[in-house]
Amino acid sequence: MNINPFDILNNAQKLKEQMNVFQEKLADISATGSVGGGMVEIDINGKMEIQAVRIASEAVNPDNIEMLQDLVAAAFNSAMEKIREEINSEMGAMAGSLGIPGNMPGFPGSL
Repeated sequence: MNINPFDILNNAQKLKEQMNVFQEKLADISATGSVGGGMVEIDINGKMEIQAVRIASEAVNPDNIEMLQDLVAAAFNSAMEKIREEINSEMGAMAGSLGIPGNMPGFPGSL
């Protein structure tokens, strides 16, 4: 099998360009984690920044702060799982366009 070093460099440059575009898109990717029938919702973006937190008044009980804390943690974890799935999907599409399998161990799309 003959490997052309210029092809490798060309593909590396394409990958770098696509990664730069992808980095810019991360702020536009978003997900909402919702728990307790919508009592607590958290929006995050692809840069893992929390964009909004919504807590229904009925979730606020001064006699049971632990429940609210658990709901907030669960909503955050739900949002994180959704954003990981979205990023994996985007990375897989990008890898596919370069002819790279997106499910390779250690590949960024395999979070």
